[in-house]
Amino acid sequence: MNKSFAIGIDIGGTTTSLGLADRRGQILMQATMPTRGFETVEQYIAAIETEVKKFEAHAGKDNINGVGVGAPNGNFYTGEIVDAPNMPWRGRIQLADMMSNALGYKVTLTNDANATAMGEMMYGAARGMKDFIMVTLGTGVGSGFVANGQLIYGHDGFAGELGHVIAVRDGRACGCGCNGCMERYCSATGIVITANELLAQRDGTSLLRNKQDNLSAKVIHDAAMAGDALAIEIFDYTAMILGQTLANAVAITSPQAIILFGGLAKAGDVLYTPVKKYMEADLLSMYQGKIELLPSALPDADAAILGASALAW
Repeated sequence: MNKSFAIGIDIGGTTTSLGLADRRGQILMQATMPTRGFETVEQYIAAIETEVKKFEAHAGKDNINGVGVGAPNGNFYTGEIVDAPNMPWRGRIQLADMMSNALGYKVTLTNDANATAMGEMMYGAARGMKDFIMVTLGTGVGSGFVANGQLIYGHDGFAGELGHVIAVRDGRACGCGCNGCMERYCSATGIVITANELLAQRDGTSLLRNKQDNLSAKVIHDAAMAGDALAIEIFDYTAMILGQTLANAVAITSPQAIILFGGLAKAGDVLYTPVKKYMEADLLSMYQGKIELLPSALPDADAAILGASALAW
């Protein structure tokens, strides 16, 4: 087989996903395995090696260009995972070097949001763009900043934490130790917190009251689409904080586009329309009307693998 492939590995707190991809973003083989349940990192990497050998049997070892890994708190410069939240390992783990030694490939590591940004630039909505911001609205908020065609890593590899910009002064406590982080308002977790707060403050009827024990971003979205006034207000409040924070980010990097990815980003116009409104209202005049707000073009099931595989190119 005279082709070139890359292996993408996405390390999540519960599950690790692996895939063999070509330069067009087509995934030829995929596998999943647990992230937890191994006594040592070495045992975890040995399990990854077992899956990689299956990819080699399909594509040929000489046709695999390298391995890209996306992981929470992954450091592009050092190849380390550093005190990653929701990971079974603490401290500094020299993951890229350990994987490279075990697998026999160059291994490139970055954090999961940066990996998604790379995937978007190579395969998705940011193809052809040199300046954009990728924001992932999932359980938390991640981000990747691309300027002049390059990811911004900062001097230590940890640049681009938009989710932990202080969006509300003296606001909600965040797991990072700060108060008022955007993540606590604009993630799938944050919108549920907002819903519970407003339900406690208001006496009016709402479709959400009967589902208060099982609230989720999807439940709130469904209620908003059904015309529920409180659910629409919840989305508007979330969009206000997101839009204002994005306006601040625009002033720093002047991107061509901001691309939203993740579960909450699927809300459609009930989120995008007010986010655009609030962002435009707070933009300096020289930026107004220039910034596209786009949904990700990466397929949900493959986005993490494609993002990680893009690193290998």
